[in-house]
Amino acid sequence: MKNISFRQLRSLLAIESHGKIVEAAKVLGLTAPAVTLQLKQLEAEAGVQLFERMAHGMYPTEAGRAVLSAARDIEDRLQLLVDEINAFKGVKRGRILVGAVSTVRYFAKQMQTAFANEFPDIDLELVIDRRTETIERLKNRAIDIALVGRPPRDISVRAAIFGEHTLVVVAPPHHPLVGKHGISKADIASEHFIVRGSGSSTRIWFERFMAEIPGRAAGPNTEMEPVEDIKRAVMADTGLAFLAAHSVAEEVRAGKLAILDVEGLPIRRQWFAVSRTDRAMTPVMSAFQDFLTRHSGEFLPEALPS
Repeated sequence: MKNISFRQLRSLLAIESHGKIVEAAKVLGLTAPAVTLQLKQLEAEAGVQLFERMAHGMYPTEAGRAVLSAARDIEDRLQLLVDEINAFKGVKRGRILVGAVSTVRYFAKQMQTAFANEFPDIDLELVIDRRTETIERLKNRAIDIALVGRPPRDISVRAAIFGEHTLVVVAPPHHPLVGKHGISKADIASEHFIVRGSGSSTRIWFERFMAEIPGRAAGPNTEMEPVEDIKRAVMADTGLAFLAAHSVAEEVRAGKLAILDVEGLPIRRQWFAVSRTDRAMTPVMSAFQDFLTRHSGEFLPEALPS
């Protein structure tokens, strides 16, 4: 396997990703015959077939999966080398991939605009998804930094705090508990709650908050995604919700939702910018992280809208 080239390995990865040689060739900027030749050369060097050619596309053989795994390791190490060299150069231009949990959408536009104004030579690509998918992207090196409400525990990461958010109980404005002070957990224990999915930080904190009421965290609840659907359900008087205050700020100001004065609330939590410890902290990544800590107050919504 001494004669394998980086170009051949990149062709192999593109074939796996796109399933067809024609599509792989488009991405690589090559002709289909050129990619076919690289695959044949690689298979000849390995002495085994690496892909099964089927009607619906190309599928890696067991040997092909082994070579692909090695190819991904090489790509990761080369990217790490690029990061390290850029760090030596002090480069503050290029591209950064940031993953974020769904409630970041409520300040994403302001954040992106402010960052672009300060760093016009850095292209920020933001992928907003559920927490589970965001952490998975970080594990797979598909993103550089993740914006989350709590750092993952099953992967070694750097975690920098860049702001605060609060968790509250919201109700429709005409609900009997609106306007009352010092509402106890027992007072809301019998209420129907619209809750987020089990993988979300909000759901975990709801279950912790209600833990002292036996069995309450398990129901009566309706699980629903996304946050916008939960807010609509509460406005339609189908239940209460436990949400991040900044995600309901607009509706509270407009009088469409009300925050209940419940004992023990709000729960104050922090935002974290998280990156892998086994990746070099590039100048671009450092610039973004530093930007967050310096300017979070400029784009983070009010924690408790009035």
